[in-house]
Amino acid sequence: MNKDLKLESLFIGAHPDDIEITSAGTLLKFVQAGKKAGILDLTRGELSTRGTLKSRKAETQNASKILGVSVRENLGLADGNIENTYENRIKIIKIIRKYKPEIVFAPFTNDRHPDHIYTSEIVRDAVFYSGLKKIQTGNLEAFRPKRIFYFRHAYDLPVSVIVDISDVFNTKMKSILAYKSQFFNPENKSEPETYISSELFIKDIETRARFYGFKTGVEFGEPFYSEEPFKAGINELMKI
Repeated sequence: MNKDLKLESLFIGAHPDDIEITSAGTLLKFVQAGKKAGILDLTRGELSTRGTLKSRKAETQNASKILGVSVRENLGLADGNIENTYENRIKIIKIIRKYKPEIVFAPFTNDRHPDHIYTSEIVRDAVFYSGLKKIQTGNLEAFRPKRIFYFRHAYDLPVSVIVDISDVFNTKMKSILAYKSQFFNPENKSEPETYISSELFIKDIETRARFYGFKTGVEFGEPFYSEEPFKAGINELMKI
């Protein structure tokens, strides 16, 4: 870890490629604006039907370069067994206190994949406890991000804000397709086909982005939910 690196935003996902699928466009907008953005993957995705840990690691590195993230960490928690324990919360708290992100992005709590559900819960709790001074983490001082924004996976979520990702959508798709073992790749015929490796899944990502973009009058969008209200300036209101 770079102890001197301060992030504006930290995107936390259960598996490598979760952020690319759900919120990479928004991450790219941070980077485009000159802001430092990082990713924390909780597991290595070892239960994935396709690929190996070696290929997933290489693909993650390639995707990270495409996105231009300032840092990417992996906690190495057990894929398929993410637990909201004190030990695991402390691991996330250390990352939060190390990089001091103003905003954290995490999965929405309602989803078909248990890992996404438990990641949502453990991140929510870790963000709160990270602000308590009496929880000791060596020389890392207490710090609490200002806000959590939740992104969607399989299920819909209550939408608080939609980010216009029209000008970075193609780069988002490149970061997804960097995972050649996982997603649609006509050249990979040696592994069993899954839903996410089908062309239909890639089309669904584009359709979803167009759907949320349409809601705000742009080509592509990414939706997020915030449990707490947030204020908008007159410039934002004038765009409605």
